[in-house]
Amino acid sequence: MSRNSPSPVALRAFEAAARHLSFTIAAQELFVTQSAVSHQVKALEIDLGVRLFTRLTRQLRLTDAGEQLYAVLRESFERVQETVDALRHGSGTGPLRISVRPYFAARWLTRRLGDFSARHSDIEMHLHLTNEEVAFNRQDIDLAIVWGRGSWAGLAAEHLIPGHIIAVCSPALISKCSPLQEIEDLCQHTLLHESNHPLWHDWLTAAGAGTVKSSKNIAMDDPNVVHQAAIEGQGVALGAEALLEDEISQGRLVHLFGRSIELDGSYYLVYQPDARSRRNTSAFRDWILSETGQN
Repeated sequence: MSRNSPSPVALRAFEAAARHLSFTIAAQELFVTQSAVSHQVKALEIDLGVRLFTRLTRQLRLTDAGEQLYAVLRESFERVQETVDALRHGSGTGPLRISVRPYFAARWLTRRLGDFSARHSDIEMHLHLTNEEVAFNRQDIDLAIVWGRGSWAGLAAEHLIPGHIIAVCSPALISKCSPLQEIEDLCQHTLLHESNHPLWHDWLTAAGAGTVKSSKNIAMDDPNVVHQAAIEGQGVALGAEALLEDEISQGRLVHLFGRSIELDGSYYLVYQPDARSRRNTSAFRDWILSETGQN
């Protein structure tokens, strides 16, 4: 290779080593061995005819020539990354990546995505199902649908569905078991719980029935399974009213007691401030706000 054309691999190895001042960390970043990075840097030094690093015991230090080359490469790689990001996200024509709670996805979103796809057939959607906290700096996502109080530092948040919680059960449970006309009647029934979530306690307390207890309780990790168990007549469950509309209208579940208790929290659409400038994220935002009656 001519001296006018250093190896791109060697330049990339040098840039990573110069940024970390470590062949070992550079190797981890590039998914190669430490000796491979060292070999590429040595080859680059031979090609250029200058030393780029002063190699000390357990430490690297850039020479003047190394500082000069690193300054140029750092700017170049940053511009490459900015261009890649712009091509991937800026035009809004790539896949739309949405982080969403599995419960919300199953009970509300996936049932309505056909309408969005019909309106925007050119937008490819990728749903990332997770109960973890939203983290745009760690996840390759454009939008997130999360449960919370509406405040996420550095992010825009728009209200989707309020936390109006209702008690539900199967019509069959009402017909074959003890009465369910008053909240106090819950003492005679099995309560279905979401594990590690005191929803029943909070709901009964807010309803002024904190002393109501049931001797029969079943806890499950997945709220979707909780509501399927309610549909199957296994007990009484709690859930967001807006997410159970379909089951209630179809007669698979019955809204008990005529009570809707608003607890602390709602579903929100959360995104980075510049997301609305992208065509695909803007299209989904407008659509979901319209679907939830917020627009």
